[in-house]
Amino acid sequence: MRQALRLVLMLVVSILCLQIFFAARIALMGTLPPQSTSFQRSEAMRLLREKGEILWAQHWVDDDQISVHLKRAVIASEDASFSEHNGVDWDALEKAWERNQKEQARVEKRTARLAQVAPTKPPPVAKVVGGSTITQQLAKNLFLSSERTLVRKAQEFALTFMLEALLDKRRILEIYLNNVEWGEGIFGAQAAARHYFKVDASRLSPNQAARLAVMLPAPKRFEKLPRSAYVNGRAGTIEARMGAVELP
Repeated sequence: MRQALRLVLMLVVSILCLQIFFAARIALMGTLPPQSTSFQRSEAMRLLREKGEILWAQHWVDDDQISVHLKRAVIASEDASFSEHNGVDWDALEKAWERNQKEQARVEKRTARLAQVAPTKPPPVAKVVGGSTITQQLAKNLFLSSERTLVRKAQEFALTFMLEALLDKRRILEIYLNNVEWGEGIFGAQAAARHYFKVDASRLSPNQAARLAVMLPAPKRFEKLPRSAYVNGRAGTIEARMGAVELP
């Protein structure tokens, strides 16, 4: 019993030390930009393994060097209530959970039908809808892996609340826009603006900003067809919403 209690105590202390470490790193981000994120490091290793080289484009720019159009476009597309919530949009999470439950039920029915009429065909895969806020996305990209487990999700929530407690919304958005992926090896607003439009991030037009915002859920897919019908239509919708966005 004593040994079990000792192990439990060591586990609790280890978890607390890890949270203190994360909190200290986040506090430093109030003045110093992160050198890299967990996601970026994993991408660099993937590129090195698959292609034998790391083709990388990233350049930090301060908040006042990022177009307000891009800030509005990203908030309109990714997290409309960014300036209001405490890091987690509970309504969005509930809606996402309900949509995912319906999608899972649909896929299970289709899988059962395929098993009868075409048993050799691969089963369909459910399309998971996320309800993560910008702060949650930043927490995951900064520190965590892409695996989907309850432990990782719990840590994501803890990091999200740390980010909101230790940094203001403006800084959170600044760090997010400088580190988010906009294509293979393309990270941050400045690199994306130069790559797709040959301008600096500060000079992005409303339509250019909206187009970049469209790419964020799946940048590697959209970079192949940056002017597809979907991107054009979705960019128009985002651009129409940008005027109502409240910036932090």
